[in-house]
Amino acid sequence: MDKQFQIISDSSCDLPPELAREKNIRVVPFYVSFDDKTYLKEVEEVGVREFYQRMVDNPGVYPKSSLPGIQDYYDAFEPYVKEGIPVFCICITTKFSGSMQSALSARGLVLEKYPRAQIRVMDATVNTVLQGLLVLEAAAMQESGAGYEETIARMEEIKSTGRIFFTVGSMEYLKAGGRIGKVAGVAGALLGIKPVITLKQGEIFPSGIGRVRRKTMQKTVDLLLDYLRERGDDIGNYSIVIGYGYDRAEAESYRDMVMERLSVNYNIGGLPIYQIGATIGVHTGPYPLGLGILEKAIH
Repeated sequence: MDKQFQIISDSSCDLPPELAREKNIRVVPFYVSFDDKTYLKEVEEVGVREFYQRMVDNPGVYPKSSLPGIQDYYDAFEPYVKEGIPVFCICITTKFSGSMQSALSARGLVLEKYPRAQIRVMDATVNTVLQGLLVLEAAAMQESGAGYEETIARMEEIKSTGRIFFTVGSMEYLKAGGRIGKVAGVAGALLGIKPVITLKQGEIFPSGIGRVRRKTMQKTVDLLLDYLRERGDDIGNYSIVIGYGYDRAEAESYRDMVMERLSVNYNIGGLPIYQIGATIGVHTGPYPLGLGILEKAIH
């Protein structure tokens, strides 16, 4: 791996830990709590599967997440800065979290001690598996030999192309987590209604409702196909990933559905499946399911 710069992201990127290690991506964890007292580091101290199992076993309990602190980012930045390695840090959308502000504050402290340090902190304007795709595109550019500034500039160019189309098992966690926003205006309090939601440029937008899970799953694929037609590009210019919470078997069935629909008009290989982590899971509940799409950095 070329060490010309170090890529860092917060754990909202939801990259499988083994993939992050393979790509030499440093992940700064969020914290999660089920009792408002004890906060554990996501992945490092509470596994994602364990987190969802506790949600499933305790349906009346609404966990909370807490952002990485300034010290967390300082500790992540300093080892590379001491070695003269530039740092590129990609943070969850600022419209959902103050993680980026923690990173910026840590950057300021690091620069006081190491005035020549190079640390760039970027608002991904996205989160979860889509943030993960953006981080992986930065890693792909690094692997191709692209430089620090070139990689940062390209990530700024492509991040606005990112979309997530997803559905959830119920509205309850969105309500409890304060993320209901415009979705409430569409779905209201109708019993059993499941929203279809689009995330773009850091915000969520209502994109449909339904009572039947499979119908809302199909709607997410409709939205993907609409987006591809709107862009008018070769599908090979995009990365697509499936995201899920608790139910891996459902995610695999959903992937088959997506690939079947795409294969009518496009040549496509397999699609990766990533588990949505606790940072986002506290707002979506155990059964988020959807897909993310992002323009590739190199095509």
